[in-house]
Amino acid sequence: MSCTQLLIKIRGQLQIHNLLIRQCLAEFLGVFVLMLLTQGAVAQAVTSGETRGNFFTMFLAGSLAVTIAIYVAGNVSGAHLNPAFSLAMCLLGRFPWAKLPIYCFVQLLSAFCASGVTYLLYYDALQNYTGGNLTVTGPKETASIFATYPAPYLSLNNGFLDQVLGTGMLILGLLAILDRRNKGVPAGLEPVVVGLLILTIGLSMGVNCGFPLNPARDLGPRLFTYLAGWGPEVFSAGNGWWWVPVVAPLVGATLGTATYQLMVALHHPEEQPAQDLASAQNKASDSKTPVSVQTLECKL
Repeated sequence: MSCTQLLIKIRGQLQIHNLLIRQCLAEFLGVFVLMLLTQGAVAQAVTSGETRGNFFTMFLAGSLAVTIAIYVAGNVSGAHLNPAFSLAMCLLGRFPWAKLPIYCFVQLLSAFCASGVTYLLYYDALQNYTGGNLTVTGPKETASIFATYPAPYLSLNNGFLDQVLGTGMLILGLLAILDRRNKGVPAGLEPVVVGLLILTIGLSMGVNCGFPLNPARDLGPRLFTYLAGWGPEVFSAGNGWWWVPVVAPLVGATLGTATYQLMVALHHPEEQPAQDLASAQNKASDSKTPVSVQTLECKL
């Protein structure tokens, strides 16, 4: 048996045909890539005392990680990467509600696993930086490498508003990027524009709590740190902050979806049926009067 035949046989045995399983695998890998690259950039900055990174490199790496993750999973699972986006797609009828809890679980599990790999990758650096004392607060805290925590001045109410507005802007921007009846983005470049959207949100709304905007991205790593040695303080820190980046993004996703629909998407002019367009063009040809598509659209 030739090498090519062997590879074809192996591929036939390993190939998964069930759509949902393939989507879950792609979604898991997409979130894994997103989390590993994002957390790695934060770990590099924190454990080096910001001599090998700063807030901008962390935000930039997180934005580029989103771009790469979408390229990894986009055509298979849709690269939701975020329960808030999955919820928005359900609200719009573009994603079945039955798949929502499945996607959320996969996203959460992947974020948890990616945190474990980040921990292993930077284990020696963490030990060197902390002296083996893993803390959630204080000058040598390292819990923020994995999950988000509020700035000392931030109240829960203001933090909740921060996450609602941030996620609302995220979903509004994503819907605009995906709206083919709006300005539109060249096919294949959507992930790049989404990455720029994330970077913009981070640079304008990142100071309060690190703009998690993603329940799975925050809760999965928080669960990991709870088990890996940081202890129950990961849930009590910041006046019990942990639930805010879980609940507020879902509220923000709902409001962002409603806002774009009510102010933009619902008001697109109805598309003219193809047969009507052809008829109009034939009449124009008979009358020797040129009619452009733009002219027809203006009459709608």
